[in-house]
Amino acid sequence: MYVARRVGVFLISVVVASALVFSVMSILPGDPAQVMLGTQATPESVAALRAELGLDRPIPVQYLDWLAGVVRGDLGTSIFSGQDIAAQIGSRLRITVPLALMAMTMTVLLAFPAGVYAASRHRRLGDGIVTTVSQVGLAIPAFWAGLILVSVFAVGRGWFPANGFPGWAEVGKALRALFLPALSLAIVQGAIITRYVRSAVLDTLAEDYIRTARSKGLSRPAALWKHGLRNAAIPVLTILGLQFAALLAGTVVIESVFVLPGLGSMLLQAITRRDLLLVQGGALVIVVLILLINLLVDLAYRFIDPRVAQQ
Repeated sequence: MYVARRVGVFLISVVVASALVFSVMSILPGDPAQVMLGTQATPESVAALRAELGLDRPIPVQYLDWLAGVVRGDLGTSIFSGQDIAAQIGSRLRITVPLALMAMTMTVLLAFPAGVYAASRHRRLGDGIVTTVSQVGLAIPAFWAGLILVSVFAVGRGWFPANGFPGWAEVGKALRALFLPALSLAIVQGAIITRYVRSAVLDTLAEDYIRTARSKGLSRPAALWKHGLRNAAIPVLTILGLQFAALLAGTVVIESVFVLPGLGSMLLQAITRRDLLLVQGGALVIVVLILLINLLVDLAYRFIDPRVAQQ
């Protein structure tokens, strides 16, 4: 029942999100038909194209037709290029999704050990060092971190490419091209998650069952590892799901810095060209990805703590 409830909430959220995305795009200034024909088009030709595109119909009818197309995997046709929007987004997701997953993996690998270490050395030198470094990480914008990494490791050392993406024909080269962008995102996200991990572990160390375990002879790190990490993981997992949304938003800027042909750079170009249908489809895909991550987080609760399913 728990899984069915969470999936049901996910589906309802997707429908509500689609309605919000469509509504926002519908009220924005600018006529797609006018954009396609140019400023020199006559009112008659604009009206004819609006009728051809179905833009002269009531907004609810347009939404239901668009939603039916979304269910079939048809997001419409780009106003600017005339290409299928779903195909364009699919090709861009082959870069954005691996970039986001790599960045989140780096974030976890950086934040969890650092946060646990800081909590286990509470009010000692190690805790102070980790806290100071995380404060610096919070103050660094992702794009600035990207520029520094490019200067040091791409231009200075030549270890990684400074920009561009070679495609997935050679996986090694593709991963090298994504490494610095992912690390740029992970530096900022890792600083945030480190502080949450530290706080969650400190709260766990104050629990009675940890004191009981220590009274039986276990050291503080051993008691935490054996009894506390699972309970500390629940609030951290919640924050990871929320921060994934911020990470996806960060890819828009990072893809521009590193000249990556991902979903973020595509949306920036579509906004500049006022290709509203492409922006609409891209925004919906990003929202669905965020909702899907939140669903996976909710389902992971059940495996970390089975008691959650009984609530």
